[in-house]
Parts: sequence; structure tokens; C-alpha cells
Amino acid sequence: MIRRLPPLNALRAFESAARHLSFKKAAEELNVTPAAISQQVKTLEDSLGQKLFRRLPRAIVLTEAGQRALPHLSAGFERLVRGVEELATASGVLTVSVAPSFGGRWLVPRLGRFRDVHPEIEVRIDATERLADLERDDVDMAIRFGRGDYSGLACDTLFQETAVPVCAPSLITAERPLAVPEDLGKHTLLQQWRAVEDETLPNWRMWLKAAGVEGVDGEAGPRFSDFAMTVSAAIAGQGVALSPRALIEAELADGRLVAPFCEVDGATGDFSYFLVVPEARLRVPKIRAFRAWILEEVATYSGADSG
Repeated sequence: MIRRLPPLNALRAFESAARHLSFKKAAEELNVTPAAISQQVKTLEDSLGQKLFRRLPRAIVLTEAGQRALPHLSAGFERLVRGVEELATASGVLTVSVAPSFGGRWLVPRLGRFRDVHPEIEVRIDATERLADLERDDVDMAIRFGRGDYSGLACDTLFQETAVPVCAPSLITAERPLAVPEDLGKHTLLQQWRAVEDETLPNWRMWLKAAGVEGVDGEAGPRFSDFAMTVSAAIAGQGVALSPRALIEAELADGRLVAPFCEVDGATGDFSYFLVVPEARLRVPKIRAFRAWILEEVATYSGADSG
């Protein structure tokens, strides 16, 4: 038998106000006005024919009826949230936001192994330098590079990374060889340009300071908004690029690029790759599956301890 229930919005307003014992905090949580919360609660009280709150001059207090109802309603809304999350997984589409550089050079070459294990999940890679809003954008989770300051998100460290100077082998033996970091002053520094400066990402100025190099302008040199172009310029011998080692594995392996100062401690801070996802989505099956897979990939990644 289907029972007639009061309006869902009225029940939600009461549950939130009862948890917080505040119309104002409930309004902030539900993104409405305190007056709207008060009206919804009054509607609920009228439909039930009994008071749920005692309204004091500067506070609200639950009546006995309100106290009895609150735990059941809270549990009910939690089950509704879980049900909606399950519905959201029915399509099997998982959208991951990732920077084009990391996506193309580390994630995509390994992605086939995820499809082999989970053919029922369709992965969509949203490759963008823009920082996705995981609460508002149509994105399930993201991989970010930085220091891990991601308030409000569940965060897994994939692996720590140090940016290293790289160049074509020809620069090592040129008329102006690269023997020590101070030699960078005689060469062109290739800059990774971003529309919005982000101090959570490594740059030449940071590396030079960490390596103790003075007298070299860390801001000079041509700028590229695309990481692949920066790497191409380095391979062509046009200068020295600064890159996370994980993104240039292939070029270092086949000798197109070399790291002349691999023994120099030029660490640019506690930079790592992180998998981030809103806490509320951690139980979603497709997200659990991708999270477990990528953490396993990281555990077997030969470069996980590099840098």
C-alpha cells in the first residue's frame, strides 16, 4: 500500500533544521532563505497537526514528537542519497578530469588495462587545464598535480614527483655545455605558460632557488601553453625544459631527452599527483572500481619512487 506522505521539501527542511537546531544553518545547507525553511516546517506541522519545534526567543528546540521522528528521517534521506548514487551508476559512464599532459602521457597508455577488467564502465577523459568543480561540473573525479590542498575532497596520493630540467643530448656537448646548474644561465629556458599563474605548480624560479642557483633569470625564455609543444622545443634543441619525470618517460628512455642534473637536489616542493573525489561519491561502484585500479597501477609503477 502506498502511504500518503507530507511534501518531501517540507520533510527535508525539518530534518536539516532539526539536525542543526537552526533555521539559518538549514537554509545555508539547502541553499534557501531561513524564512523558506520556517514556512516549510510550518507546512509540515500543519499537515501533521502537531508542533515539531518549540520556538524560543533566540533558539529552537525539538518537541518530543520531533525528537522521535528525526533519526528515522535522517536515515531515510541517507538511503535516498545512496539510491540516487546507484541510479547514477546505471549508465556505467565515468568522467575523469585530468590535465592533457598527464592524461596523454601517463594515464591513457595504461587505460586499456582498466577496460579489460571493467568493460561495463565507459571511461570519458575530460582533458583540460581548467580546474574542474567536482560539485557543479559533469565530472565524477579528477587527477591533480600540486601540494594536496583540496579542501572538502577525499584525496589519494598517487605518487610524489619532482620536476627535472631536460634537454636534447646535443646541448650537453655543445660549445656551451650543461655541466652544472649554473650553466643554465647560458641557455634558453623553456617556460610552461598558464593563463592563470598557479603557485601550486613547479616553475623555473622555484627550481633554481631550490638548487641554490643565483644570477639566472627564471622568468626569461619562450612560453608555451601546451606541454607537448614545450617538450617538442626541448627535443629540437631550442632550450631546456622543466618537466615532471613521469611525463617524459618515453623521451628519456629512447634518448631524445636527457636530464643533465639528475644528481642535483633541485626539488621544487612537495608536489604529487592526487586522485580527488567528493566524499559523498566514494561509495559509487564505478568510482570505487577506478580508484582501486589506479592505486594498483601506481603501486606497480616503476617511476613511483622517482624524484
